[in-house]
Amino acid sequence: MTMNGDTTLPEFSRAAVVRQMGRPVTIECVPVPRGPEPGALMVRTTACSICGTDVHLSRGNLSLAVDLPVILGHEMVGRIVAIGEGAERDSVGQPLAIGDRILWTHTACGSCYWCTVARQPTLCENRRAYMYENIEKPPYLLGGFSEYGYVLPESGRIRVPDNLSDAVASLCSCAFRSVMNAFENLGGLDPSEHVAIQGAGPLGILAAAVARVAGARSVSVIGAPDDRLALAREFGATHTFSIQGTTHVDRAAEIRALTEGRGPDVVMEFTGHPDAFGEGIDLVRKGGRYVTVGQLGGGTTTFSPSTIVKKNIRVIGSFSGDAKSYWKALQFASAHLDRIPFERMITGRYTLDEVNTALERMHRLEEIKPLIVMS
Repeated sequence: MTMNGDTTLPEFSRAAVVRQMGRPVTIECVPVPRGPEPGALMVRTTACSICGTDVHLSRGNLSLAVDLPVILGHEMVGRIVAIGEGAERDSVGQPLAIGDRILWTHTACGSCYWCTVARQPTLCENRRAYMYENIEKPPYLLGGFSEYGYVLPESGRIRVPDNLSDAVASLCSCAFRSVMNAFENLGGLDPSEHVAIQGAGPLGILAAAVARVAGARSVSVIGAPDDRLALAREFGATHTFSIQGTTHVDRAAEIRALTEGRGPDVVMEFTGHPDAFGEGIDLVRKGGRYVTVGQLGGGTTTFSPSTIVKKNIRVIGSFSGDAKSYWKALQFASAHLDRIPFERMITGRYTLDEVNTALERMHRLEEIKPLIVMS
């Protein structure tokens, strides 16, 4: 194991822990492993942005299994403080050293059907996910709102470009890698295509940037409130449509008018609201593509399956993202810092002790993307 001689790992790490859903998060002292196993890394967390999934988990309305108690947070960036044997390079071959900043992924075993044949590691049947793992089992520190973190041997890890701040790097974790994975699953865009994006949260706004840079003919963002729609325009949206005080019929008519009456070629859903699904498949043109990303809650909706058949729509689900998605997000942000105001998405900075305030403000849509900064 390699370790900086000036670094002594503490016995405990302060962390934001969920013991009971629907109750305030508590700050607890969680054991720190005595060093990384082969292939693993120990990091000192520098920042972790808040994702809507964090809010859903803490409130108990997430459809994924959670092994309580857990450390909340999964959009973390940190500096390496210890390197396990064989972990001297990141997932794309870049050398790693003590003090380097990295993002790290959920695990994939590399040997199941989904990893080897399907080549879809996000569906790995042996997958372990940060923020969902019990803190009472080694290696304990598998969540983002913690002073220290443990990078499992099976986790991808990507070194952060030097020109990215901790805030933007953290943004490139769950939020931006999910967007990059969605575009990967979509299969690319043609410059003649119109794109509509459901949702003006962080993922929808980032998707607007990617679609515009990819050359989409128009990029329409549908959502609320108005300040988020304004930010979406700064990120590249050519048109925005508020859901406040309007109906789907009204919005669809306007969007069809700017798409030669056909409707968007591509509609991408990042809302998390089940009813958005029916609106999306109604909006997309005949023969178009519909990508849904935000539906991780337990809600249901009613729609007519015949719409998919009669319009010959391709419906694509997109879940999470692997190391490639993290790398692409970091590279995109690094290359476009001069034209896309990524820092503007970070609307508030909080200490670890203020995590409940940040979560509540995120829930009330008073923040777009709050950041927990470790002291």
